[in-house]
Amino acid sequence: MKVYQAIGAVSAAMSHSGIAKGRSNQQQGYKFRGIDDVLNTLSSALVEAGLVILPRCTERTVVERQTAKGGALFNVTCRVEFDLVSTEDGSTHTVCTYGEAMDSADKATNKAMSAAYKYLALLVFCIPTEATPDNDADFSTHDVAASQSRATWLETQKAAIFKAATVGELKSIMTSAINVALKENDGSAVDQLNAWGEEKRAQAKTKENA
Repeated sequence: MKVYQAIGAVSAAMSHSGIAKGRSNQQQGYKFRGIDDVLNTLSSALVEAGLVILPRCTERTVVERQTAKGGALFNVTCRVEFDLVSTEDGSTHTVCTYGEAMDSADKATNKAMSAAYKYLALLVFCIPTEATPDNDADFSTHDVAASQSRATWLETQKAAIFKAATVGELKSIMTSAINVALKENDGSAVDQLNAWGEEKRAQAKTKENA
């Protein structure tokens, strides 16, 4: 299958050039490689190897959060499947990655898709560090509101759970909330969250069967 030869050719090309961590996160100061750096460096190698990358978003979840200043902040997670296709014989290999990003306007999904593509490229082609603007998820760090009281936090999570419109969104909300409760060693909160989750799933199943 030519697709694996093409992937190997791109990896070989990237091993010689690499992509430096030449950008800095504004708030926390760490270095990263932006999506534009990846696209600009990878483009010619893909053409030369006869390899195309076709994205397909199979799942998208959105959770609305609040900034420290009280504004809205949208946290988007995308599950993306990428078909790596050889232009020579049409052979294909599919790779799945996740992208997550936050934005206060309408760019969260764009950032999440860019993040999914960036890490697909870095991991599949083993791009070394040698040598984005704010549409890259690593470019900025958002300040989330200070911790709420336990009772208020639980009520907020309950409302989010019962408001979830899809199975994927419910799963994302549950996972995030339970992780917070586990960090606080709050077993009763975990039990309560799981109970609400089961109730929500039962309600959804009842609607499906109605």
